[in-house]
Amino acid sequence: MEFSLFAHMERLTPEQPHAQLYEEFIALCKMADDGGMRAIWTGEHHGMEFTIAPNPFTTLVDLAHHTKNVRLGTGTVVAPFWHPIKLAGEAASADLMTGGRIELGIARGAYSYEYERLMPGMDAWEAGQRMRETATLLPKLWSGDHAHEGEFYSFPSTTTAPRPAQEGGPPIWIAARDPNSHEYGVHNGFNIQVTPLWQGLEEIETLKSRFDDACESYAGPRPKVMLLHHTYVGADDADVALAAQQLSRFYCYFGAWFQNKRPVAQGLIAELSEDEIKSNAMMAPDNMMRDLTIGTSRQVIDQIKRYEDLGYDEYAFWIDSGMDHTRKAESLARFIDDVMPAFT
Repeated sequence: MEFSLFAHMERLTPEQPHAQLYEEFIALCKMADDGGMRAIWTGEHHGMEFTIAPNPFTTLVDLAHHTKNVRLGTGTVVAPFWHPIKLAGEAASADLMTGGRIELGIARGAYSYEYERLMPGMDAWEAGQRMRETATLLPKLWSGDHAHEGEFYSFPSTTTAPRPAQEGGPPIWIAARDPNSHEYGVHNGFNIQVTPLWQGLEEIETLKSRFDDACESYAGPRPKVMLLHHTYVGADDADVALAAQQLSRFYCYFGAWFQNKRPVAQGLIAELSEDEIKSNAMMAPDNMMRDLTIGTSRQVIDQIKRYEDLGYDEYAFWIDSGMDHTRKAESLARFIDDVMPAFT
C-alpha cells in the first residue's frame, strides 16, 4: 500500500486571503513530501472558491520547486475542457519542467455549474465520451505524429512539442465509477482512481470488484487502482467527533454545489443555514463517522488495513474538509507519523 495526498485551496469566506491559502497549501504538500508519501494530487475546477484549481499543471510545476521526491499528479483534469492536442502538450511540458514527475489523472467532471459556463449544453454522458476519446489519443500524440477523425475531435497529423520527459509519457489514471468506465480504463492500460465519497465500505468494495472484473477480461498487465477518501486522524475521541461535524458541513456544501440550485456570487455559494445543515440526514456527523476514514490513529490503521486486504494499491488522503490549516496539518502529521509506518 502506497500513500498520497489529495489537496486544493479552499476559501470559505471573503476574509481569507488567497495568498495565505496558497502558502498553507504548499505547507501541506511539503509535509507530504518530507513524510515519504508517493504523490500529491490536485485537480481542476473553475469559478468556485469551494475548490480553487483552475489549472493543475501550473500548480504542479510550482510544487516541483517546493518538493524533492514526491510524484505530482492531476487529480483530475476535466477532459472535456481541453482539446486533446492542448492537453497532451501541456502535460508533456509540465513533465519536462518537473523532471519527469507528472502523473495524469483524467475525469469527465462532476459539476454542472462548470459545464454550464465552459461547455454549455454538455451533459455527463457527452462529457464521458469526450474524456474517453481524449485519453486514448494522449499516448499517440506523445509518441509521434498522429492524425485523428473522431466523434468530437478531428485533426491532421500532429505531435506534441515538447515531448514528455518520461518514456511513453506520464502514467494515466482514469477516474472510474461505473463498470464501463473501469473496463475502458483497464483495457486501455490506464490506472484507475475511485472515489466513493461518503458512501462507506460497501461502495469501496463495489468499486474494487468492478476493477477486478475489468482486469479479468483484460490480457495485458494489471494496472494500479487508487482509493481516494476523506481522511482525518484525531488526537482523541473528542477531536474525531469534531472532525465528523466539520466533514458533515463540508459535504452539505459539496451537495449544494453538485445540485447547482443555489445562487453563487464572487465564487461563493449562498450560505447554508444551520437548520439546513442539521436537516440533511444523509450527511449527518454519525454517517461521516461510519463511512469516512476518520478516527484515532489505531482506528484509521484498522480501516486502511481493510482497504489493503481488498487489494487497493494506493490510498489517497483527501484533506479538503473546510477545517482550518492547523487542524489539517495536525491530522496529516498524525497520519504520517502514526499510520503510515504500520504499512511499511
